[in-house]
Amino acid sequence: MKAVTWHGKRDVRVDTVPDPTIEQPTDAIVRITSSGICGSDLHLYEVLTPFMSEGDVLGHEPMGIVEEVGSEVSSVSPGDRVVMPFQISCGHCFMCDQELYTQCETTQVREQGMGAALFGYTKLYGAVPGGQAEFLRVPLADGTTIKVPEGPPDERFVFLSDVLPTAWQAVEYAAVPDGGSVTILGLGPIGEMASRIALHRGHRVIGVDLVPDRLSGARERGAEVLDLIWRSTSSGAAARSR
Repeated sequence: MKAVTWHGKRDVRVDTVPDPTIEQPTDAIVRITSSGICGSDLHLYEVLTPFMSEGDVLGHEPMGIVEEVGSEVSSVSPGDRVVMPFQISCGHCFMCDQELYTQCETTQVREQGMGAALFGYTKLYGAVPGGQAEFLRVPLADGTTIKVPEGPPDERFVFLSDVLPTAWQAVEYAAVPDGGSVTILGLGPIGEMASRIALHRGHRVIGVDLVPDRLSGARERGAEVLDLIWRSTSSGAAARSR
């Protein structure tokens, strides 16, 4: 199969690699139909290179169609359309029961002092091959797949892999009171999604950024915006005038 692989600092390629196979009875094989590129993938491009190995398959925001399942998988079947969250979780340990799936006790990478294993994200998180590939082996498939309906395009669902739950959790943890406000610093994919979620929940949203398109989009959706470029330019001019 074709897959996006890491070969060194600023060296990422599309290579032909072996197709994944069922290794455990709890595995599933998914044919990938969409896979996002996350801002955190840039860390693999430079900062986290000491924790990468040549040939590592990248990607932790995939979705696709189940091709094959192990004998102990009960929640999905071949032909099902699924999204894979970035973390690999069993769904039944103490931490999963608390809905803290990124701390799954079954897949925690204890030797590195980290939480749950992640798809395509360094030996710090288990060195599990990622989803920027034609096929993906999904460990613990019953806890690591979200079944979605046929019909709407992938773009309606692929955000369930990372962007949407990350943003939702950020707003949830902010514990904004009824009638309260929340300031979102940066309106990239996570910030934009957090802005939408906070507005959906009835909060006053103040979005801060310096990219005009991001600011105008947030404003159109009902957020108040603060332009850092305008602020810094105005402050500098005011300082010079004094």
